[in-house]
Amino acid sequence: MANALYPKAKEAFLNASINMASNTIIIALIDTGVYTYSTSHQYRSDVANSSVISTATLSNKTITSGVFDADDATFTSVSGANCEALILFADTGVQGTSRLIAYIDSATGLPILPNGGDITVAFSSGASRIFSL
Repeated sequence: MANALYPKAKEAFLNASINMASNTIIIALIDTGVYTYSTSHQYRSDVANSSVISTATLSNKTITSGVFDADDATFTSVSGANCEALILFADTGVQGTSRLIAYIDSATGLPILPNGGDITVAFSSGASRIFSL
């Protein structure tokens, strides 16, 4: 699998159901031994809780020329299964309405085996940053 925006997220961008600037955007460390990406997935409830190893809220989000970026994300005191991917979702506080945005499995440092310490995800400083439309 390659990095991808969920197709339903693209629809949500176009109908203004996701607002990357004002919505709470969460990044999650994912165990792909439990979760498999699907183009039909739309909500956080499509991702088994047992596949989510840790989450962090993105801060200082920016949108410039169709490119989404934020401060690097730090997951604190992470333990559990090997993490082979990341997902981003717009958190509503309810899994059945929290829209999936992006699936990332091709990034420097992946996979990573948590050891109880902090894990920092450093986003690209290249042209595409976290993702671009």
